[in-house]
Amino acid sequence: MISTTGQRLFINRSDLHSVQIGADPDAPGSRALQLGEARLEVQHFALTANNITYAAFGEAMKYWQFFPAPDAAWGCLPVWGFAQVVESRADGVEPGQRVYGYLPAGTHLVMQPARVSSKGFTDAAAHRQPLAVIYNQYSRCKSSVDADEAIQESLRAVLQPLFMTAFLLDDFLAENGFFGARQLLLSSASSKTAMATAYGLGQRRGTAGHPTVVGLTSASNREFVQALGCYDRTLVYGDVAQLDPHTPTVYVDFSGSAGVRTLVHTHFGDQLSFSSAIGGTHWTDLGGSTGLPGPRPSLFFAPSQAAQRSAPPPAGWGRDVLEQRIAQAWQRFAHHALAGPQPWVHISQQHGAQAAEAGYRALLEGRAPPSQGLTLSLLQ
Repeated sequence: MISTTGQRLFINRSDLHSVQIGADPDAPGSRALQLGEARLEVQHFALTANNITYAAFGEAMKYWQFFPAPDAAWGCLPVWGFAQVVESRADGVEPGQRVYGYLPAGTHLVMQPARVSSKGFTDAAAHRQPLAVIYNQYSRCKSSVDADEAIQESLRAVLQPLFMTAFLLDDFLAENGFFGARQLLLSSASSKTAMATAYGLGQRRGTAGHPTVVGLTSASNREFVQALGCYDRTLVYGDVAQLDPHTPTVYVDFSGSAGVRTLVHTHFGDQLSFSSAIGGTHWTDLGGSTGLPGPRPSLFFAPSQAAQRSAPPPAGWGRDVLEQRIAQAWQRFAHHALAGPQPWVHISQQHGAQAAEAGYRALLEGRAPPSQGLTLSLLQ
């Protein structure tokens, strides 16, 4: 029997600390399906620092536009997770089918499936068409899973979206010869996207011209970052001055901290060959970048690199080759993240509105353990 009620996490777009759990606008009791639409029930989704970046850059990067809230002053937080089709008036999409993809942090999503195939479909809803295609694709998965498979699904929801960004960032840096740098400096080194990037960069270790990888982190996370083994060196933020200012360096900024950015740019000056802005884990310290010594920070948008590599040869690799390379690299990384005496990620599966709000606040306030991989379900 289909549940007619639902709930969704809403965030005040002008105050990220202000959150509330409200009725899900896509629940069966909230709206009927139109011809060509399907309703998904969100079974579980991941919540990571990446989602805080979505909220922090919600206006600038149009993340709030994927799942518009009934009240425009509020936003629906985008997440990655698994959902099951519970109703459908769309050809080729049947109730009972499960998919993985971009979802609202809630219980339901109404979409307009298009380009339906054995692999999955895209959401052709009008409001999503101007947005990045990579976020509108949904892949089919097993209709049911056992307990061990559920852990693997949770790992996929927690890490795979971050890994895709990391894979594309590593590829972008290598494609550009690391901008001639002998050193890569990664802020927020304990964040999962930074960890995955450092892992990818580490696979190139020992090759000609490969720069060393230095992780910047807080004092409380330094021991965790050092134990990962994917950074050549780990420093706390205040120790940037220990680095040789004459070493050609690329700054890869996952924190978004204006203070750390100023510190790095001032220390290296013209020896900073490239400065890349990725995320906003230090969202309370976001700021402008005008007037800084060295290069102007450049925003890295993973879908743009994906689109470039998806182009047919010789301009790109072609979509099939890109997907194959990402899948192979993901399998290696996922095994590495869970293997060994100290796994990088410990999956925590939680349920209910209270857990969702608490998990969001812990990430927002920087209190979540870096090793935690949190998945949630709002279904009652």
